[in-house]
Amino acid sequence: MTAVEECMNLPAGSVLEANKNRSLPNVKNIIPIASGKGGVGKSTVSANIALALVRSGARVGLMDADVYGPSIPTILGISEKPVQANRRILPVIRYGLKVISMGFFVPVNEAVIWRGPMLHKMVSDFLELVDWGELDYLMIDLPPGTGDVPLSLCQTIPLTGAVIVSTPQDVAWHVAQKAIVMFDKLNTPILGVIENMSHFVCSHCGSTEEIFGSGGAKKAAETLEIPYLGGISLDTSIRLTSDAGEPIVHGNPEHLAAKAFIQIAERLVSLVNIRNTQGGCRNVPVKIGPVNQPQIQIEWNDGKKSSFTPKALRMVCPCAACVDELTGAKKTDPLGIADGLRAVAIQPVGRYALHIIFSDGHATGLYGFELLRKLDSSGSS
Repeated sequence: MTAVEECMNLPAGSVLEANKNRSLPNVKNIIPIASGKGGVGKSTVSANIALALVRSGARVGLMDADVYGPSIPTILGISEKPVQANRRILPVIRYGLKVISMGFFVPVNEAVIWRGPMLHKMVSDFLELVDWGELDYLMIDLPPGTGDVPLSLCQTIPLTGAVIVSTPQDVAWHVAQKAIVMFDKLNTPILGVIENMSHFVCSHCGSTEEIFGSGGAKKAAETLEIPYLGGISLDTSIRLTSDAGEPIVHGNPEHLAAKAFIQIAERLVSLVNIRNTQGGCRNVPVKIGPVNQPQIQIEWNDGKKSSFTPKALRMVCPCAACVDELTGAKKTDPLGIADGLRAVAIQPVGRYALHIIFSDGHATGLYGFELLRKLDSSGSS
């Protein structure tokens, strides 16, 4: 009997083992969202990032693997239960997002008291027995820490990469690093770090306070050469919309906090695309610059030197705002890019991309090292 069958009070074999498929061929990217400590807002971040991906036109699933404290059903306002069809479990669909959670199978006032083998079975069931259909992204909200669930996940199915959520203070980041070490030992790349509750903006006077400190996760990510995806403010609106079952990205997408989630999702998409197209590129820049000049110069570790005009790079920006994710069609109008465009900032992102901010305000482009090498070889510089 599987864990899902037991929780749904179904007879053993109700869900056919033959339906299992560990490779999930119809799911393009599987991305767990993890934290070292509890209480850093990981589930809220997971739900809003998933909904931001849905807004971009992607097909997205959200698997709530936080067995002991499943909160995704509450955050998304889901009260209905999954149903069976053709001996598969159909995820609940909310706001265009496919969702499965242990919270669907256990009464609110009951606790899940499971040891490792049952936890492993639950992870397998959610991956293999749920009919996810075709997805661009399956986001997985992990429980805090480095226990059985993330271990089982990494050992069960290939992952695109993990996202780490932390708050700014040292105590949270020190524990978050344990999750990074775990994923590293399990050969799962870290796609990036999100700093939640990075600051508080008073709704009355507009003043900003750094209640938990500021920039701790960002600085640590830079030290570890891990991409920093962005920061989310400590905002009452995020809490209110989550409590109401309508996360802020869906309920109020024009809110500044919602825009922060959306921008993080766009950057995550860019990093995933880079990972999928180039893997681990061996050629990395050793010297970059200067900014605010007609040419961007890059010197590589193999001695090669590249030169690009900012306009040429702006025209091939691979971000979701410039390229339709589903069709690959370019959205950028060349006539709308000035000849005198400059790069005002160039920052390495881990060991596989450059983040370039242009003088026209465009700041969501991540340029993979392999892409830059190809552009130089093709004469597109």
